[in-house]
Amino acid sequence: MGLLALGTPLAWEDAKQHADQVRKLGIQQLLEIWNAYRGNERDILLWGDEVEYLVIAFDEENKNACLSLRQAEILDALAADEKVRRAGGGVLELKDPAMVEEPLPTFHPEFGRFMLEATPGAPFSLAWKDLLSVEPNMKLRRTIAKKHMAPNETPVTLPAFPRLGTKGVFTNPYYPPTGPKSRSQFIPDECINPHIRFPTLAANIRSRRGSKVAINMPVFYDEKTPRPFNDPTIDYDRHLFPEDDDVRNGAAKEGYIYMDAMGFGMGCCCLQITFQAKNISEARTLYDQLCPLGPIMLALSANTPIFKGFLADVDVRWNVISGAVDDRTEEERGAKPLKNNRWKIPKSRYDSVSTYLSEDPRLRDEYNDLDLVIDEDIKKKLIANGMDERLSTHFAHLFIRDPIVIFQETLDEPPEGKSDHFENIQSTNWQHMRFKPPPPGGKIGWRVEFRSMEIQLTDFENAAFAIFTVLLTRVILSYDLNLYIPISKVDENMATAHRRNAVLGDKFWFRKNLFPPRPISNRGSPTSTRPASPVPVEEEYALMTINEIMNGISGQFVGLIPLIESYLDTVNVDVVTRCELAGYLSLVSKRASGELQTGATWIREFVRSHPDYQKDSVVTERINYDLMKAVETLGCEGTLPEGLGEKFLGR
Repeated sequence: MGLLALGTPLAWEDAKQHADQVRKLGIQQLLEIWNAYRGNERDILLWGDEVEYLVIAFDEENKNACLSLRQAEILDALAADEKVRRAGGGVLELKDPAMVEEPLPTFHPEFGRFMLEATPGAPFSLAWKDLLSVEPNMKLRRTIAKKHMAPNETPVTLPAFPRLGTKGVFTNPYYPPTGPKSRSQFIPDECINPHIRFPTLAANIRSRRGSKVAINMPVFYDEKTPRPFNDPTIDYDRHLFPEDDDVRNGAAKEGYIYMDAMGFGMGCCCLQITFQAKNISEARTLYDQLCPLGPIMLALSANTPIFKGFLADVDVRWNVISGAVDDRTEEERGAKPLKNNRWKIPKSRYDSVSTYLSEDPRLRDEYNDLDLVIDEDIKKKLIANGMDERLSTHFAHLFIRDPIVIFQETLDEPPEGKSDHFENIQSTNWQHMRFKPPPPGGKIGWRVEFRSMEIQLTDFENAAFAIFTVLLTRVILSYDLNLYIPISKVDENMATAHRRNAVLGDKFWFRKNLFPPRPISNRGSPTSTRPASPVPVEEEYALMTINEIMNGISGQFVGLIPLIESYLDTVNVDVVTRCELAGYLSLVSKRASGELQTGATWIREFVRSHPDYQKDSVVTERINYDLMKAVETLGCEGTLPEGLGEKFLGR
């Protein structure tokens, strides 16, 4: 979550009058950054992760696990601690602060009043000691957060709270779902961070869209699940707000779990990795080459099989968040002919990437095969000011969106030397990759954010996925790998990644040959070699299982993990470090092969084997309580007693 500005936010009817002004100022700021930093060079790659927590409050007497709404109090306690104030966090007591060699973690607010975000106190480098410090750093963050909570509270790394939006008590304290910002039937406005940006964001997305958001996730049909399934939590007779008509007009679908508020999506947690490249060219390369990995890592990290108290027939959160911030009008969604809007826009502003942006000569036009919607005037202006066509196209695509939250004060201030108007639109394009220009006035370089992965239940898993991703970037750059496939196939893969047990049961489009083509020999010619002729694009990729992508196909496809191991063979790494890295890579490898379960599979089996489960897809209060207790134990201890985590973690 970025810097939270203070000021007077404009309601949508006022904000939309200034949308073009903010776009114009944002492009002005982008060009200022472009001109100042496009020659920026950094010698080493720096990187960092973001871990997000749900804060759970246990009611031991009633055996209920709820979301604690004490984010502000917890952050105040963290910030008040002298020992880590400079790091932006806090801790009541550390056994031996002198033993902490790196800067202590920083804690941040998030959209949900029941969430915390934690980042390392300083970026990691590629030094082996930094890679091996990731898991201890994550454990430290969890420990610090826990020490600043009430005795009955705990931080858990779970993408979505299983009973968010159910009937009954799921927050502590309890509030009825009658708030005017979200106007949700299920989630009270008190679940939203009270900083004025967040309730304004929720209200303005609803206002711009012309209705509440409509999120429908397929229910998992178990033996006794009603057929057809009609979400029993919906009140079709509520007449509190005009938007209550949405469900009477068909917003909720048969066979689906229905959700109607931004909080269902922005109340989700994830694991994000940000890389700083040595220059803009390397950042663009990483953006493009990591893009096809987004859906693969989404499926591999699957950890979200429950929404609103029901088992779902999906394993991941992505489409819930996509729907939760979908501010497109009916015209933009294609439900009505264009009249008041400029474009029909195929995707939500939270969705998969729609265009590659590198200047890599291997980037064939056929890979950017979507009918991309762009603002042609913005593209022309960027090109006229020296930006190349591909990067201009990228930003001209992002800037078809309106700024959702505008603070009146920012409109009256000089835009020079800032990035607030640019970030207003850039940071509310939540794609699975984000290309991040340097903030003006600092020493930060060009960055790329990898955003698709689900948060995992343990620090070991989160460290494993982070370290795998970091090592893969080294392999991509060191071996000059080519992972390009058409963007449309990345979109197809994102849809596939949502399927239940997609990691084992489905195949994904992936490039068959990752290495640069070898030149063709011309024997007897003064010029000994000539470039290989390109094959048709459709022959460059094939459907593969995630096991094949990660672990390889003997004699046919090398696999990403064998490539990482090959890279480690060529660099100076000691035996102890290599063994520790092997443990993290082994988790990823075994999740891909099915030897170890994903979190989603483990959670689903936990629910279905619970003695209170009625085989009707319902996750009751008691089932959720026991699940949250198990998740707490996993997070704090990294394992479960009696071998309950063996199929999940291998220990």
